[in-house]
Parts: sequence; C-alpha cells; structure tokens
Amino acid sequence: MNRASQEILNSPELLGLHRQWMARLQDLFDGKESDRVLVLFGVEGVGKSNLYEEPEAWIHEALDDLAAKADVLRDNAVFRPLTINPLPYVVHFIDTLFGADVFEVNGGKENYWWSRELDTPVGRLQPPDLSSHPTWRLARRLAEAFLEARVAVPFLAHPTLSSPLNIAVNLYGERFLSALLTDPDAARHDLHVITEVIKELHQWYRTTVPFEQMQAVLPSGRITPPGFGQICGCSTQLLSPGLYRDFIAPKDAEIFSLHPQGGMIHLCGSHSALIPVWREMPSLRAIQVNDRAAEDLELYFRGLREDQILYVNPCAGMPIERAVQITGGRRMVLVEDHKEPIYR
Repeated sequence: MNRASQEILNSPELLGLHRQWMARLQDLFDGKESDRVLVLFGVEGVGKSNLYEEPEAWIHEALDDLAAKADVLRDNAVFRPLTINPLPYVVHFIDTLFGADVFEVNGGKENYWWSRELDTPVGRLQPPDLSSHPTWRLARRLAEAFLEARVAVPFLAHPTLSSPLNIAVNLYGERFLSALLTDPDAARHDLHVITEVIKELHQWYRTTVPFEQMQAVLPSGRITPPGFGQICGCSTQLLSPGLYRDFIAPKDAEIFSLHPQGGMIHLCGSHSALIPVWREMPSLRAIQVNDRAAEDLELYFRGLREDQILYVNPCAGMPIERAVQITGGRRMVLVEDHKEPIYR
C-alpha cells in the first residue's frame, strides 16, 4: 500500500462521515425513527495478486484500490462503506478445515469453488488441528496484513464462517439430512464438532480485529453495527420447523451469543416457515433477504419482533417501491445502488 492510500484511508473527514452513517445504522437497531430509509451499497477493494500465494500483497493492493474509490463515502443519499472482503474458498472455507476436497471450477465468465462430500459416515467427524492447517494460516495472514496497514476507515470481512447446517450439508449432502431422522445422535455429534470450530474462529476474529472494523462476509450489503455476528442460513429451507428448532436453532444461537449485539442470518430461498422459531431467538437481531427470500418480505416484517431488522435486496419479485410500502421504511435497510434519498 502506498503512502497516499494510507493517508486517504485515515482521513479524519472520511472517518467522520463513516461514523455518522454508522450512528444512523445503530439508531435503526435502537428503534429510533427517521424520515429516510437507510440505503446501503458499499464498495470493495480488490487485489490483483494471487490471494492464496501472496495474501499480504493482495491486501495491500486491495487497500490501494479502495483508496482510489474512497470519495463514494461523501454520498449523502446512500451509505457506501469502504470494505476489504477476501473470500478464500468462498462458502467452502470451513469445508477445507475438515479435509473436504475443495476445488475451483471454470464457470465461464467467472470461476467458482466447489467441494466433494466426505466418504466417512455421519457421526465420526473429528475437530481439525487449526494451529497447523494451511487454510487457517492463510486467513490469519490476511487479517494480520490488514491490521499492520493501520488504516482507520475501511472494514475487514472475515471468511465465510457459514453455519453448522450449511457445513454439514456441504460435507455430507443429503446423507446428513437423512441422519437427522434416522441417526439423530450421529447428527448431533457432528453438529457439535462443526459448531465448536466455527465458534473458535469467531472468537479469534473478535479478539484480534477491533469491533469498529470487523464485519462478516459481503459487508458491502450487510454492514451491521459493531459487535454483531453473522451466519448463512441458505440450507435452512430444507428443514421442517420442528427439525430446525430441535437440531439447528440452538447451534445458531450459540454462535450469535458470542457477539455482544447478537447476529444476522442470511436467507436466499423459501425459509418463511421458520419465522416463528426466529421470532423466539433473542440473539437473532437481523435477517438479510435476497432473491426468493426477498419475495416473502411481508411475512418476515409481520412475523418477526419489532427489534429484528430486515436487510432487503430488491429483486423482480420485490421492487423497491413494494418493499417501502410493506415496511413503511421501518426496521429496514435497503440494499441498492440508488441515486436519491428515499423518504418514508
């Protein structure tokens, strides 16, 4: 990172603007009324080096890239936080820790990561030795390079720490879903092992990166006030409310409870049957909906508690106007590259 970039990313003016927006976000979570809908659409700095071979170089280049975009924080209509979001192995980061074969696939315009299921039966999963695991060393190097840069304005996002159910499905596929019914003790064993590893990683980031700069994955559209955690609930649509309540909800709550303000769950499918369970989860403070999940915005808004905030990515089935009509602009963060303020 060059000196000019460091000066920009420590600018008192930009830091002041950043804090003003973060105060507005905290007000929303505190239940304070505003005449404007809070619109969020951040920017990410991206490095050019190979993230897996030169993580420090990637971070420095990403910070230079972010400094070149820093003027977006001066937008008065939309909160455009500056973020660094390295995503080693994307949603398969935890899979690598448990020995899954994770590989890159040529997806045409953009490559993506995939994993093969484990050959072992459900119920025999053992915790990995994180201290010597190359994936965890890589993640630590990325975080440490960010901290050593000593920049005050940007956020750092940790890797996809996901959720216990997502990881169990990644590792075993439908065999895990069957085990919930046919061998619940085996399923509980592996859920416990996975959850403990995820919790250990959350704790490391909580104690290593300042609250004011620590965020979860994809922060450009999911920024939360300091002290929040996040999990990915994509696979919860595969479970009945009873199975989710009995097996998964306690594990999700354990992860949320590590964080002083609780947590957010990301949803992208048809999950609305679980709204009564989430309403009863005190540590769940926010739900982020996109794609199919956003189409059920009215069910979430009416079914959740008054202190649970909805992050809404508009889509064809839930345009901006409809989202504002349903919520009245209350309890909502609208994630959209908008140009003008949106008033309630």
